[in-house]
Amino acid sequence: MARRIDVNGAGGVRLAAWEFGDPPKADPATLVPEQPGPPDRAAQPVQQEHGPGVLLLHGLMGRASHWASTARWLSERHRAVALDQRGHGQSDKPPQAAFTREAYVEDAEAALEQLGLAPAVLIGHAMGALTAWQLAARRPDLVRGVIICDMRASALGAASQREWADWFRAWPVPFATLADVRKWFGEDDPWVERPNPARGEFYAEVMHEGADGWRPVFDPDQMLQSRETWVYDAHWEELAQVRCPALVVRGLDGELGRAEAQEMVRVLPRGEYAEVADAGHLVHYDQPEGWRAAIEPFLDAVLTSP
Repeated sequence: MARRIDVNGAGGVRLAAWEFGDPPKADPATLVPEQPGPPDRAAQPVQQEHGPGVLLLHGLMGRASHWASTARWLSERHRAVALDQRGHGQSDKPPQAAFTREAYVEDAEAALEQLGLAPAVLIGHAMGALTAWQLAARRPDLVRGVIICDMRASALGAASQREWADWFRAWPVPFATLADVRKWFGEDDPWVERPNPARGEFYAEVMHEGADGWRPVFDPDQMLQSRETWVYDAHWEELAQVRCPALVVRGLDGELGRAEAQEMVRVLPRGEYAEVADAGHLVHYDQPEGWRAAIEPFLDAVLTSP
C-alpha cells in the first residue's frame, strides 16, 4: 500500500508525503474521534495515533519511493513517512520557488508538524541527511534522533559544482526505453567505476515517459540550484549543535570517507558510527539488508526510549 498525504511547504509549495505499507495498529483508547466537515490534510495537523514517528528524506534527485523498502519494515512498529522534497518526485516544482537550504529545512519542519510525527527520528540520505541534521540543530523539540547516510560535513567546492553541471549535460536524454536508462546509469555513465545494476534501477525510478522518450521527473537546473546553496560551505557548526542521538552511516565505497565520518561522530555530542559493506553512495538501495542491520539497533534504542 502507498498512501499520499499533501503537505504545505515553505512559500506554499505543495509537497507529497508517502506512507508505504500499513501503519502500525493503534490502541483504540488513544484514537481521536473524526471531526465533521471536509478534510483538509494540507492545512491541519494529522493526529499521531500510533507509535513514534520517522521522517525519511531522500537525497538530491531522489524521491520518496526510494525509501519504500525501509518504510515498509519500519511501519511494522512505527509511523514512517517519506517526503518527496520540493522539485522532486510528485511534489511541486515551481520555476520561481526557492531551492535554498532554508527552504528544504522549513519543508521538513512543516512536514513533521502537519503530519503529527514529532518528536520524530529523521533518516536522511545525502542532501536529505544535511537537511535532517540542520533541522535537528534548529528545532530540537521536533527531533528525537537522526540517521545521517553518506553525507559529508566538509565543503565540496566550486570544482564539484562544475563537475555536476558537466555531468547533467552528458546525459543522453531523452532515453528511448527504461532499459536504456538502466544501462546508461548502471554501466555506461562515466561516473560508474564498475557495473552497478542498483544504480541503474535507482535512476530508472526518477524517470517519466513523454512524447519523445524518458526524461527525469526533476529539472536539472533546479537540482543545481539546490546543490549550489550547500556545496561551497562546511556544515560542522550545525552538526555540533545536534543534541539528540545521531548515527553516521557510510557505505564502504561511498562518498563519505571513514576518517571524515569518524570526525563527524566525534563532533556530534551523541554520535555513533556504522558502515555497510559492499555498498556505495546509495547505501539503502545497494544493500537493503546490510542497511537495515546497521540502523535497526539505533532505531530500537531511540524509538523505544521514554
